[in-house]
Amino acid sequence: MYFFNARFKESKFGFQGDIQYRNWNMMGDLEQQLIRGGFTFQPANSSAVFTLGYANITSGLMGEETTTNMENRIYQEALLPHNPLKRVYLTHRYRYEQRFVENQDFRTRYRYALFMNVPLNKEKIEKQSLYLALYNELFINGQRDIGNGNEVEIFDRNRTYLGLGYGITDNLRVQAGWMKQITDTWSKGQLQLSLHHRIF
Repeated sequence: MYFFNARFKESKFGFQGDIQYRNWNMMGDLEQQLIRGGFTFQPANSSAVFTLGYANITSGLMGEETTTNMENRIYQEALLPHNPLKRVYLTHRYRYEQRFVENQDFRTRYRYALFMNVPLNKEKIEKQSLYLALYNELFINGQRDIGNGNEVEIFDRNRTYLGLGYGITDNLRVQAGWMKQITDTWSKGQLQLSLHHRIF
C-alpha cells in the first residue's frame, strides 16, 4: 500500500490518496486493487483536514475463480488529529461513501476509524523514529437493499490493525503489521506493508 499527501505551497488546499493491492493469499489471488485520490482543504489555524475524492476498485473472489467486480466511488472525509498525551498521536477519520458497484443499485456507506501512533525512541514521528501503529475501523452500510432482490447487513465490516513503523526521512515512513478483518459472512487475518509519503 502507498499513501501520499501534499499541500499546494502555503495555501489551505492540497491532495491526498492511496494505491492498494490486496491478495487472498500471499501472491496472485486478487482480493482487491484500489486507486483513490482527492482534493483536501485545511482551515487556517486548524489541524483538521477535509477531503472530496474519488476511488476506483476492482475486487476478486477467493480461489481459482477469475471473475472480478468493478466499483466507482465518491467520498467525503474529515480527519481530526490531536495529541492528548506527550507520545500518543490520535486521528479520528469520518468518511461517507457513495458507491456505484457493478450489477448493484446505488449504495452508500459510513466509516469511522481511530488511528493511534506512539513513537518509541523519539517524542514525535520523524526521521529514524520507531513507532507503534494501531487502528480500528467500523463500516456501516447506508441501506440493505442493493438491487436484484439482494440484501446486505447494516454492519459491513470491522478492521483492527497493529503494526510497527519507521521514519526513513521526515516525509517518508514505512510500516509493517497485521490486520484482522471481520465481515458479516467471513473473517481473515492479513499481513500489511505500507509506505506513507508527504510529498511537499
